[in-house]
Amino acid sequence: MDTLPRFTALCLLAFALAAHADEEEPPLQLTTGIYSVGGAGTPSATAYDVDLRYRSDAGEAWIGAYRDRAFGMSLLRAGWVRTFELGAIRVQPTLQIASRGFLGGNLYLETGDTWFAGAGIGRTNLRPYQDLNFDPNDAWTLSGGYRWTEAHELSLTLIGDNRQNPDERHLHVLWRTPSAEGERLTVDVLAKRGLVSGQMIHKVGLSVGYAWPRVFARIVWDPRVNFTPRDMLRLQAGLRF
Repeated sequence: MDTLPRFTALCLLAFALAAHADEEEPPLQLTTGIYSVGGAGTPSATAYDVDLRYRSDAGEAWIGAYRDRAFGMSLLRAGWVRTFELGAIRVQPTLQIASRGFLGGNLYLETGDTWFAGAGIGRTNLRPYQDLNFDPNDAWTLSGGYRWTEAHELSLTLIGDNRQNPDERHLHVLWRTPSAEGERLTVDVLAKRGLVSGQMIHKVGLSVGYAWPRVFARIVWDPRVNFTPRDMLRLQAGLRF
């Protein structure tokens, strides 16, 4: 069976399961994605991604696989993240491993409830890696914003590479709002600048996602993805169970 029919069947199954959703927070989340890449004189290609996450008192752990046949890239990955409350400070360490010997980590600190501010630092071992975070990994992070509730937030996040490509910057303007009982709309506008093939670029990307109690969908336009000549359109869908 081809990958696209599998992806479509999974989406239909997810929406069917949503009709039987209850109010209990499910511990598992499965996300599938189809990525269309090309542009700027590069050949077009289609990539596929699947990610399974598990939430518990020990934090959130995940495993995933990515495949881009046209460019001969494949990636297996696993990771863990947890938030610790230390008085007025929330500390969030993240660890990630991937095939080809990749290791990476991030440490993020945040304070404030309604108004909040945070800062973080990320480091990797610089082994070959197909970046599916889509933000620089060896980088610093500054963030701040306002939360009406846990599901209603407006924030700014600035991410800057501070290791191999210090010219790279990502600025995210994120708005998350509940639109109905148990449903949520998320809009993320991305402004990016950096060198691509020796030329400074300034591009704008956009991500729009909608989540129901048990299923969610997202569409993302990411120009010059990971500061390469390629543009990427991502379609993602998943379910919680």
